[in-house]
Amino acid sequence: MQKTDHIHLRCPGNMGMLGCIVQIFFPLKKKTAKYAGNWDPKSKQPLTYKMQKWILNNTFLTRNMQVLVYGEWENQSKNIKSFFTATYSESEKEVILKDKKSAEKTFIFVGTLAHGKNPMYAVKLIEELIKNDNRTILHIFGEGIERASLENYIKKNQLEQFVFLHGNQNKETLKQFYKKSHFVLLPSKSEGWPKAIAEGMFWGCVPLATNVSCLPFMIDYGKRGILLHMNKRKDLSQIEEILLNQNRLEEMGKLASEWSQNYTVERFEGEIEKLLVK
Repeated sequence: MQKTDHIHLRCPGNMGMLGCIVQIFFPLKKKTAKYAGNWDPKSKQPLTYKMQKWILNNTFLTRNMQVLVYGEWENQSKNIKSFFTATYSESEKEVILKDKKSAEKTFIFVGTLAHGKNPMYAVKLIEELIKNDNRTILHIFGEGIERASLENYIKKNQLEQFVFLHGNQNKETLKQFYKKSHFVLLPSKSEGWPKAIAEGMFWGCVPLATNVSCLPFMIDYGKRGILLHMNKRKDLSQIEEILLNQNRLEEMGKLASEWSQNYTVERFEGEIEKLLVK
């Protein structure tokens, strides 16, 4: 840190915690920090996460630094700057045309098949939609310790024609599935910047996500997506309401795409450059 021109921290984490403490002794150095987790001050988090957030938000201990966080929060210090992450470039932008003729609606889940991402809840939601005579299918991308239990549940409940496990796939394959999907589903317990939601929105998918981290901000508090209650009855009601209203579905998908396509790789690189020259 003493020899460098610019100090950058990535938090939360063990090295991030150490870096937060050591940077205190270099108040004149230009510094940035990326807080990649949930910045919500009200969220339940480990003590070490809270300590890192407290140091970064303290302008006496953390001087000459810009802290990049996901979402916009009240009562934050002048250090804090709302930021984003990007996957797609300007050249990949296109007008998205979803299938309007088919009554069947496609859902996509992208993420680690682990308890924290709640893939089983996604499968059970689709199961209930089917029981209520909604023509829906779910494509699941990712690997993890819950894959076996998902396979068993799908087989036991005869969902093989409606729920498909694709494992890990490359960016181009995911893009093609996003483009033909109507909804991107992520009932996650905790997020920083939910990449799968931002990617799905880029391609006009209506996001269905939990009320954690910056997700309410991303979906504009319900205008371009749905916040899940993690209660099947309530969530089914919300989803079915949109399934019955094609115009609302199209409008939400359009708003989602317009918002997400603002955050391209080129804009991301430009914003990073601004941080380094300040």
